[in-house]
Amino acid sequence: MSLYGKSGVAAKKARFYGLVLPPIQKVYSELKVQYDEVARDINSSSNTQKIQKLKESYGVKSDKELLVVLKPHPKSIVLAQAAMESAWATSRFFIQANNIFGIWATEKDKCKIAANKKRGGTRTMWLRKFKTLEDSVRFYYRTIAKNKAYKEFREVRYNSDNVIEMVEKLDKYSEMGKKYTSELRGLIRYNNLTKYDD
Repeated sequence: MSLYGKSGVAAKKARFYGLVLPPIQKVYSELKVQYDEVARDINSSSNTQKIQKLKESYGVKSDKELLVVLKPHPKSIVLAQAAMESAWATSRFFIQANNIFGIWATEKDKCKIAANKKRGGTRTMWLRKFKTLEDSVRFYYRTIAKNKAYKEFREVRYNSDNVIEMVEKLDKYSEMGKKYTSELRGLIRYNNLTKYDD
């Protein structure tokens, strides 16, 4: 049994949903509205300058490629990753840096927090520090949209609504690889996270 006990685990999860679900729902809604608007504009050949700017921003050329990167994936997947990466909103990065998804910082990032462990025992590793949880969710979605590592995930996301099929393509999100996707699947099923999907 968990150190928290059954009631403690329930309280921890309730706190997690209270903190994390609202910003995820808000950002998802914004992205879904944007996706639907862009799809309509493409179909009607409207707002071509806006479409071109978006293509440049995301580094894509065709209309389909733009739709592929803009389509937001289901909230169940975001919640599962948030729970895993933030230890159900109890990690130091979550508490001190609003970093829900364990997103690393680059040398250029000014707002960051040092990881406890050093890479190779000597090199300090840094994670991004966000002003708000919403900022963390937005950055996460944009990372998934732009990073080459998630190209297969984006293709499946565009062509299917099957959450489990999508999760299979997130093995590059973590050094755990396929073990990571297996744990994500289990977390989604055990906690019935698909009830939060539209």
